[in-house]
Amino acid sequence: MISFIGNRPALQIGPYQVIEYDTVWLESAILRAARAADQADFPLVTEIRNGIELYLENNCPLRLLNLNDLFERMRKMLIKIGCERIADKLEPLAPPLTVSLIDTAIQAGNGFELVFFEKLRAVIAELQDVGAEDIRFVGLRECALILRGQNKWTKQCDALLGEITAFLKSRLVHSENRETP
Repeated sequence: MISFIGNRPALQIGPYQVIEYDTVWLESAILRAARAADQADFPLVTEIRNGIELYLENNCPLRLLNLNDLFERMRKMLIKIGCERIADKLEPLAPPLTVSLIDTAIQAGNGFELVFFEKLRAVIAELQDVGAEDIRFVGLRECALILRGQNKWTKQCDALLGEITAFLKSRLVHSENRETP
Protein backbone atom coordinates (compact mmCIF):
# COMPACT_ATOMS: atom_id res chain seq x y z
CA MET A 1 0.00 0.00 0.00
CA ILE A 2 1.29 3.46 -0.89
CA SER A 3 1.17 6.09 1.83
CA PHE A 4 0.50 9.61 0.58
CA ILE A 5 1.81 12.66 2.41
CA GLY A 6 -1.09 14.50 4.07
CA ASN A 7 -3.49 12.28 2.08
CA ARG A 8 -2.72 14.32 -1.05
CA PRO A 9 -3.05 12.65 -4.44
CA ALA A 10 0.06 11.95 -6.47
CA LEU A 11 0.65 14.54 -9.20
CA GLN A 12 1.15 13.49 -12.80
CA ILE A 13 3.76 15.77 -14.38
CA GLY A 14 4.50 14.66 -17.91
CA PRO A 15 5.59 11.02 -17.68
CA TYR A 16 6.50 11.34 -14.00
CA GLN A 17 4.46 11.03 -10.83
CA VAL A 18 5.29 13.04 -7.73
CA ILE A 19 4.08 11.63 -4.43
CA GLU A 20 5.87 13.75 -1.85
CA TYR A 21 5.38 17.49 -2.30
CA ASP A 22 4.57 20.57 -0.31
CA THR A 23 2.39 23.36 -1.65
CA VAL A 24 4.74 26.35 -1.51
CA TRP A 25 5.20 26.22 -5.30
CA LEU A 26 1.46 26.91 -5.66
CA GLU A 27 2.01 30.30 -4.01
CA SER A 28 4.69 31.06 -6.59
CA ALA A 29 2.29 30.20 -9.42
CA ILE A 30 -0.45 32.41 -7.97
CA LEU A 31 1.96 35.28 -7.35
CA ARG A 32 3.24 35.07 -10.94
CA ALA A 33 -0.33 35.19 -12.25
CA ALA A 34 -1.16 38.13 -9.97
CA ARG A 35 1.90 40.06 -11.20
CA ALA A 36 1.04 39.25 -14.82
CA ALA A 37 -2.49 40.58 -14.16
CA ASP A 38 -1.03 43.81 -12.68
CA GLN A 39 -2.15 42.83 -9.18
CA ALA A 40 1.22 42.31 -7.54
CA ASP A 41 -0.23 43.30 -4.16
CA PHE A 42 -2.85 40.51 -4.27
CA PRO A 43 -3.45 39.75 -0.56
CA LEU A 44 -5.13 36.33 -0.71
CA VAL A 45 -2.26 34.17 -1.97
CA THR A 46 -1.71 32.24 1.27
CA GLU A 47 -5.43 31.73 1.82
CA ILE A 48 -5.88 30.39 -1.70
CA ARG A 49 -2.92 28.04 -1.29
CA ASN A 50 -4.34 26.83 2.02
CA GLY A 51 -7.70 26.23 0.34
CA ILE A 52 -6.06 24.20 -2.42
CA GLU A 53 -4.11 22.23 0.17
CA LEU A 54 -7.34 21.46 2.07
CA TYR A 55 -8.98 20.37 -1.16
CA LEU A 56 -6.07 18.07 -2.02
CA GLU A 57 -5.98 16.52 1.45
CA ASN A 58 -9.71 16.24 2.19
CA ASN A 59 -11.91 16.60 -0.88
CA CYS A 60 -10.00 15.38 -3.92
CA PRO A 61 -11.41 11.95 -4.82
CA LEU A 62 -8.47 11.12 -7.11
CA ARG A 63 -5.30 9.26 -6.12
CA LEU A 64 -3.51 10.62 -9.20
CA LEU A 65 -4.12 14.19 -10.35
CA ASN A 66 -2.72 15.61 -13.56
CA LEU A 67 -0.92 18.93 -13.00
CA ASN A 68 -2.96 20.64 -15.73
CA ASP A 69 -6.20 19.44 -14.12
CA LEU A 70 -5.08 20.88 -10.78
CA PHE A 71 -4.40 24.25 -12.40
CA GLU A 72 -7.74 24.17 -14.20
CA ARG A 73 -9.44 23.67 -10.82
CA MET A 74 -7.39 26.56 -9.44
CA ARG A 75 -8.54 28.78 -12.33
CA LYS A 76 -12.18 27.90 -11.63
CA MET A 77 -11.69 28.70 -7.95
CA LEU A 78 -10.10 32.06 -8.77
CA ILE A 79 -12.98 32.91 -11.12
CA LYS A 80 -15.50 31.88 -8.47
CA ILE A 81 -14.03 34.35 -5.97
CA GLY A 82 -13.94 37.15 -8.54
CA CYS A 83 -10.30 37.00 -9.64
CA GLU A 84 -10.83 36.41 -13.37
CA ARG A 85 -7.78 38.43 -14.44
CA ILE A 86 -5.50 36.35 -12.23
CA ALA A 87 -7.18 33.13 -13.40
CA ASP A 88 -6.53 34.13 -17.03
CA LYS A 89 -2.81 34.54 -16.31
CA LEU A 90 -2.37 31.37 -14.22
CA GLU A 91 0.17 29.02 -15.84
CA PRO A 92 1.00 25.51 -14.63
CA LEU A 93 4.04 25.29 -12.40
CA ALA A 94 5.26 21.93 -11.16
CA PRO A 95 6.63 21.23 -7.71
CA PRO A 96 10.36 20.53 -7.51
CA LEU A 97 11.14 17.21 -9.24
CA THR A 98 13.87 14.65 -8.76
CA VAL A 99 14.51 12.51 -11.82
CA SER A 100 16.91 9.58 -12.06
CA LEU A 101 18.83 9.38 -15.32
CA ILE A 102 19.83 5.74 -14.94
CA ASP A 103 17.00 4.44 -17.16
CA THR A 104 17.86 7.04 -19.79
CA ALA A 105 21.47 5.80 -19.83
CA ILE A 106 20.34 2.17 -20.03
CA GLN A 107 18.04 3.00 -22.95
CA ALA A 108 20.86 4.80 -24.75
CA GLY A 109 23.28 1.93 -24.18
CA ASN A 110 27.00 1.49 -23.75
CA GLY A 111 28.97 3.83 -26.01
CA PHE A 112 25.99 5.83 -27.23
CA GLU A 113 26.60 9.14 -25.49
CA LEU A 114 25.00 11.14 -28.31
CA VAL A 115 21.80 9.12 -27.99
CA PHE A 116 21.89 9.69 -24.23
CA PHE A 117 22.25 13.46 -24.63
CA GLU A 118 19.43 13.56 -27.18
CA LYS A 119 17.17 11.58 -24.83
CA LEU A 120 18.19 13.88 -21.96
CA ARG A 121 17.39 16.94 -24.07
CA ALA A 122 13.95 15.46 -24.79
CA VAL A 123 13.30 14.72 -21.09
CA ILE A 124 14.20 18.28 -20.11
CA ALA A 125 12.08 19.80 -22.88
CA GLU A 126 9.08 17.64 -22.00
CA LEU A 127 9.28 18.54 -18.31
CA GLN A 128 9.73 22.24 -19.01
CA ASP A 129 6.77 22.15 -21.41
CA VAL A 130 4.49 20.92 -18.62
CA GLY A 131 5.65 23.55 -16.10
CA ALA A 132 8.68 22.01 -14.40
CA GLU A 133 11.38 24.52 -13.53
CA ASP A 134 13.12 23.05 -10.50
CA ILE A 135 14.43 19.71 -11.76
CA ARG A 136 17.09 17.74 -9.93
CA PHE A 137 18.75 14.93 -11.83
CA VAL A 138 20.34 12.09 -9.89
CA GLY A 139 22.27 9.00 -10.89
CA LEU A 140 24.84 10.89 -12.92
CA ARG A 141 27.79 8.75 -11.81
CA GLU A 142 25.86 5.60 -12.68
CA CYS A 143 25.08 7.09 -16.09
CA ALA A 144 28.76 7.63 -16.78
CA LEU A 145 29.56 4.05 -15.78
CA ILE A 146 26.74 2.65 -17.95
CA LEU A 147 27.57 4.78 -20.98
CA ARG A 148 31.28 3.93 -20.74
CA GLY A 149 30.55 0.24 -20.09
CA GLN A 150 32.62 0.25 -16.92
CA ASN A 151 32.22 -1.40 -13.53
CA LYS A 152 34.82 0.81 -11.86
CA TRP A 153 35.33 4.54 -12.08
CA THR A 154 37.86 5.65 -14.72
CA LYS A 155 39.20 8.93 -16.11
CA GLN A 156 36.86 8.47 -19.09
CA CYS A 157 33.92 8.18 -16.69
CA ASP A 158 35.08 11.33 -14.95
CA ALA A 159 35.28 13.19 -18.27
CA LEU A 160 31.80 12.03 -19.26
CA LEU A 161 30.42 13.02 -15.86
CA GLY A 162 31.82 16.50 -16.48
CA GLU A 163 30.08 16.62 -19.88
CA ILE A 164 26.76 15.52 -18.38
CA THR A 165 27.01 18.09 -15.59
CA ALA A 166 27.92 20.87 -18.04
CA PHE A 167 25.01 19.86 -20.28
CA LEU A 168 22.57 20.06 -17.37
CA LYS A 169 23.94 23.41 -16.20
CA SER A 170 23.59 24.79 -19.71
CA ARG A 171 19.90 23.88 -19.57
CA LEU A 172 19.48 25.77 -16.26
CA VAL A 173 18.48 22.72 -14.28
CA HIS A 174 19.82 21.45 -10.99
CA SER A 175 21.77 18.24 -10.78
CA GLU A 176 23.04 16.35 -7.82
CA ASN A 177 26.30 14.54 -8.42
CA ARG A 178 25.69 11.74 -5.98
CA GLU A 179 24.94 8.07 -5.83
CA THR A 180 21.29 7.09 -5.94
CA PRO A 181 20.07 4.31 -3.70
